[in-house]
Amino acid sequence: MAYRSFEELDVWKRSCLLAVAIYEALKNCSDCGLKDQMQRAAVSIASNIAEGCERGGKDFSRFLRIAQGSLAELRTQLYIAKKIGRFDDDNFSNLVAETKEIAKMLTGLRKSLTRRLEPPKK
Repeated sequence: MAYRSFEELDVWKRSCLLAVAIYEALKNCSDCGLKDQMQRAAVSIASNIAEGCERGGKDFSRFLRIAQGSLAELRTQLYIAKKIGRFDDDNFSNLVAETKEIAKMLTGLRKSLTRRLEPPKK
């Protein structure tokens, strides 16, 4: 896991693209509460990855867990938005699939960090 900054992390890049996709999907949404909550959750994912990466060490792992929480929040909101007719089947399916892929990437990055931060076994 060699990187110099969060901008090099694929999970950060995909999280940014997910946030943009959420903004685009909701641009004509009249439900301001749902729209605002979903946009905040989406932006929070990439933001927590970036903040954790800059802090480094155990903080990075903690912020990745926070990003995973925001991702789960967003996925829940997608299910609710679909049920109330804010998303068509294709857009909904693509966004949910992307949240699941990003979740896997976050889990992998956290595991890699944990292995790197653990003291060597004697």
